[in-house]
Amino acid sequence: MSAIHGLATRALRLFDPEDAHRLAVAALGAGLGPRPRPELQPRLKTTLAGLDLPNPVGLAAGFDKDARVFAPLLTAGFGFIECGTATPLPQAGNPRPRLFRLTADRAVINRLGFNNRGLEAFAARLSRPRGTGVVGANIGANKDSPDRIGDYVTGLRRLWDVADYFTINVSSPNTPGLRELQSAGALADLLGRIAETRRALGPRGPIFLKVAPDLDGAGIEAVTDAAVAFGIDGLVVGNTTLSRPAGLLSRARDEAGGLSGAPLTALSTRVLRAFHEASAGRLVLIGVGGIASGADAYARIRAGAAAVQFYSAMVYEGPSLVTRIRAELSARLAADGFRSVAEAIGAR
Repeated sequence: MSAIHGLATRALRLFDPEDAHRLAVAALGAGLGPRPRPELQPRLKTTLAGLDLPNPVGLAAGFDKDARVFAPLLTAGFGFIECGTATPLPQAGNPRPRLFRLTADRAVINRLGFNNRGLEAFAARLSRPRGTGVVGANIGANKDSPDRIGDYVTGLRRLWDVADYFTINVSSPNTPGLRELQSAGALADLLGRIAETRRALGPRGPIFLKVAPDLDGAGIEAVTDAAVAFGIDGLVVGNTTLSRPAGLLSRARDEAGGLSGAPLTALSTRVLRAFHEASAGRLVLIGVGGIASGADAYARIRAGAAAVQFYSAMVYEGPSLVTRIRAELSARLAADGFRSVAEAIGAR
């Protein structure tokens, strides 16, 4: 079946990228996704801020924006799924075209702009029975909101009882001004409101903050200190980048938007390592950006990540890729004598 899914993935690349994504979601919803045989990979069982995971390989936010297909994605072998980004009100996002494949670079540029059907539709789908599996909610703010911090509070309140964890997304480059929430004063206001809301709602799953890979050393220190001060459980490092590494080959390389995929590997690993050093064990880290193999996942764990996520590589290899990443990661851990993912976190 993996060969069939590979053919389907290649066929989808004949379509416009956004249309291909819509078709892929529809196929998964129709039960046409991969169903690998269960494999015994005890080294991969781990915990993430108190969440029990069968493996540390998750799907990043952006694929299942409206929480439509998290169940078949868990069946495909992901250790956890992050749905969203969801905003309080539905919004169309930026004008098309807004999603570009950089095939020669194994990369993607997007300027989608948090297109989604809104918080109520998102919450209704997350509320449906889903069996076992960890499903998180990535929360954002509406583009035209007069109170963006209030939007995050609204999202957290509405989803508190239906998601297993929550990611506060302040790092998308495609909503004007959103990344300003990573500045010290704005971040303190945001995280203060989040902490106050959390206390009022009572015990629930962990809260993560999704940050940009474009932060400098001072920004990394400031974000780390704020996250610790306000009781955030961890960081998702990171989002897409506004930078354009030298050597990109594809014609779409100069399109506006956030770059993801293979060219982000070095930058995201370097920034993750910096956050690991700055946090000194005070925060759980999830590594994202340019992961396409077990070696990439292993390098991110060795750099300090407790778990990893990918998405862009699935554009080129389909959802069956998670099975290969898991097998390669388990083999790497075994080869270096690690009995668990936890033993390898931050190991030089």
